[in-house]
Amino acid sequence: MIVPARNEAETVASTIKSLLHQDYSGPVRIFLIDDHSSDGTAENARQVAARAKRDERLTIIAATPLPVGWTGKLWALSEGIAAAKEFAPDYYWFTDADVIHEPDVLQNSLARAETAGFDLISLMVKLRSRSFAEHLLIPAFVFFFFKLYPPEWIASPRKRTAAAAGGCILIRSAALARIGGIATIRDQLIDDCALARAVKRSGGKIWLGVTEQSKSERAYESSGQVGRMIARTAFTQLRHSLLLLGGAVLAMLITYVAPVALLGTTKVAAVLGLAAWGLMVVAYLPTLRLYRLSWVWALLLPITALFYVGATIGSALQYWRGRGGAWKGRVHGLVGS
Repeated sequence: MIVPARNEAETVASTIKSLLHQDYSGPVRIFLIDDHSSDGTAENARQVAARAKRDERLTIIAATPLPVGWTGKLWALSEGIAAAKEFAPDYYWFTDADVIHEPDVLQNSLARAETAGFDLISLMVKLRSRSFAEHLLIPAFVFFFFKLYPPEWIASPRKRTAAAAGGCILIRSAALARIGGIATIRDQLIDDCALARAVKRSGGKIWLGVTEQSKSERAYESSGQVGRMIARTAFTQLRHSLLLLGGAVLAMLITYVAPVALLGTTKVAAVLGLAAWGLMVVAYLPTLRLYRLSWVWALLLPITALFYVGATIGSALQYWRGRGGAWKGRVHGLVGS
């Protein structure tokens, strides 16, 4: 288990505790890579392992300075992989330091990989949804993600589509070696999807699903925090293309905003707009059920879509200003401590 962590003192203890208590009878080692934290992340992890009397399972590694050409998370993962290689693992489990896993997550993921021969198993963890901003915007993040990356296409060897969710990734060590190691994607901002693409291109089998057994405790108390999360990678997803940006904005407006705008026009247009809005609501309902939210939130999807359009444009502006990929004091492409 490899856990990159940069200033995660609030959540890391719960994450490490959940990893220490996985119902798995085989040998397990946890490598926490403390990526130059300044808030006591490493100490909180060390204390929870001591209280559980499982200190021997946890190794804390202080990350070395970030080399040119690497993103911070991938460098931290590479240092964890280097340490874990000593134990010749069959699999690596990558998880974020804000994710809490139920005891059967590892065993279930391993069983799926072994039974179906998957080289990479990934779970879209259940993101935190408690504040108004989270209710309005977080389920939509999952909804839009799976519209871009349908799980059936991801698992199909006949489709080029590949994606993963970085909060929970199980990968065969042989598959990682086959693609040339984590260094192959060292400069990728959207590292989880880049890893999935590399594995699939090498002939590997990948699978992505959703779960309620792994939950992120990262808080997004305001719309501004959600907006910054989206802006960090949205323009990268569009390959920094002005043409793709324009197409994405136009598609979002036509699909989610135009139906509401039609309600104030002719009767025929209003009926068509109302029908489209209704289909939009129906499509969104499974995601809202996952988050145990009322169907009423689906009526607000046009407003949510407008927010995502604004955040995507903001992502482009941020990139053009040289602030692309900003995260916890680092800017993608710049070396930080």
